[in-house]
Amino acid sequence: TNLLVLFSTGSRVKTDCTEFKSTSCLPCLEGTFVDKPTGRKNCFDCTNCDEGLGLKVKTSCTTTSDAVCEPLEGFYCTDQIGNNCVAAQKHTICQSGQYINQAGTAFTDTVCSDCSAGTFSDGTSTSCQSHTQCESNLQVIKPGTTSTDAECGEKRSNVAAIVAIVCVLFILLIIAAVVYWFCFRKKKMCFRSEERNTNPVIFSQPSLENGELSPSETVPMRISPGRTAVCCSLKCS
Repeated sequence: TNLLVLFSTGSRVKTDCTEFKSTSCLPCLEGTFVDKPTGRKNCFDCTNCDEGLGLKVKTSCTTTSDAVCEPLEGFYCTDQIGNNCVAAQKHTICQSGQYINQAGTAFTDTVCSDCSAGTFSDGTSTSCQSHTQCESNLQVIKPGTTSTDAECGEKRSNVAAIVAIVCVLFILLIIAAVVYWFCFRKKKMCFRSEERNTNPVIFSQPSLENGELSPSETVPMRISPGRTAVCCSLKCS
């Protein structure tokens, strides 16, 4: 009759016992373990804490105990068996305009909350900050949002705008004066040209009485272009 012999942890059965000899055992190899007495001829494989699953070794494996895994930094456990984490997930990253309401732990995810009006955060702080209030000698050049702070700058003077307007008006005035001068000059030249092209004026021949000019008769004159007619009164003595 075979005798059942329970061997110590960290060992496996090499040969079963018989009526003539007892069970022989061998220690577990590296990377294997037996954490309680059994009649197994093979040790258990140590758990692999896979970084690809967001895990790292918390307690190394020995021949008498399995390895214990925990989440990597920035991860939290999503599946746990006993004290051992078998799967983990990366903590939620808060976005701009949010703050970290509750920081993530090895077993809980990060909780994010939105910033209220008049405050901002880039998503990495545990609270939202109030927008910068510009001093009396400064003005807001860029309003703040929930993700960015307000930006202040020097107040812009109205003198520059006034100078620019005056310069523009002055230039327009000069242009208008030049245009008017050219138009006036052109019109004057046209008037003189028309005056030169006027046909000469010939007065009608006065009547003669007995071959002589009548008293108080005017002498007809031929008017050359561009000249003024002058009528002379002739009196016979």
